[in-house]
Amino acid sequence: MAHVLVVEDDPFVRSALIRQLTDAAHTVRSVGTALEALREVAQIGFDLVILDLGLPDLDGREALKMLRGITDVPVIIATARDDEAEIVRLLNDGADDYLVKPFSAEHLSARMTAVLRRVRASGGHPGAPQDDELRVGGLCVDPLRRRARLDGIELDLTRREFDLLAFLAQRPGVVVPRKELLTRVWRQSYGDDQTIDVHLSWLRRKLGETAAKPRYLHTLRGVGVKLEAPR
Repeated sequence: MAHVLVVEDDPFVRSALIRQLTDAAHTVRSVGTALEALREVAQIGFDLVILDLGLPDLDGREALKMLRGITDVPVIIATARDDEAEIVRLLNDGADDYLVKPFSAEHLSARMTAVLRRVRASGGHPGAPQDDELRVGGLCVDPLRRRARLDGIELDLTRREFDLLAFLAQRPGVVVPRKELLTRVWRQSYGDDQTIDVHLSWLRRKLGETAAKPRYLHTLRGVGVKLEAPR
């Protein structure tokens, strides 16, 4: 059972989602605007947010960015937009998953279960020690406190960014296959490499580097990713 916030302005879709989630034993609150959603999230702890993009007061993508400014709660986008570039932008902005409308109750339930399972499994990042700070060059990662610093400056990382960085920091200089990243960080047995690329791109920006001029994160085409100290 999860505490879920539904952000949807269409009253029929909203009622259907509430009914489906309640029947599945989830606790549900719902709002119809982005500003209401931000207030709810700021005041109440949720396990998951289902966010519609076509909101009356603010585009859902902007709402997602604002949500990410105050919380790392998992967000599943519910959208009628199936454009690949738009989906990549949403993942890049911090969405954990997305569903293209219309979708069935079973499909929603499966996606929610997968997202919540990954979040709960990575209460600390997968497989890392919980008592030692990891150091790679000027990068320090603290798994216990879920904090990371670069050259003494604390990094503002999302939950998934931290999990990815910490998993790689546990294996400095080792090329980690993409399939292993999906399995250990995303807790998925299969998936799209684009998901990894999006999060790597986002993480690189926060580390002050690019794919063309890497410092810490190095991608070996067709093989995997490694984290190592700059030479």
